[in-house]
Amino acid sequence: MPERDEGTGRYTGTYSDDDFVEAIENEGEPVGTGEIAKAVGCAHDTAYKRLQALETKGIITSRKVGNTLVWSISDD
Repeated sequence: MPERDEGTGRYTGTYSDDDFVEAIENEGEPVGTGEIAKAVGCAHDTAYKRLQALETKGIITSRKVGNTLVWSISDD
């Protein structure tokens, strides 16, 4: 979870890859983007972009279930 700036009260916006991987593990697989964003404490768009990057690295995988994209930890 990112820290808050003491002066403005805003989040610093720094999220590690581990924050997203841990959110998937803690929420139970498969898990939707919105649930991950809420667990990490970031915007949906931020989560989606980071999850896509993690998928490109082979750390996680996604699949479509109905109209929802869900994420899981890669078996590799």
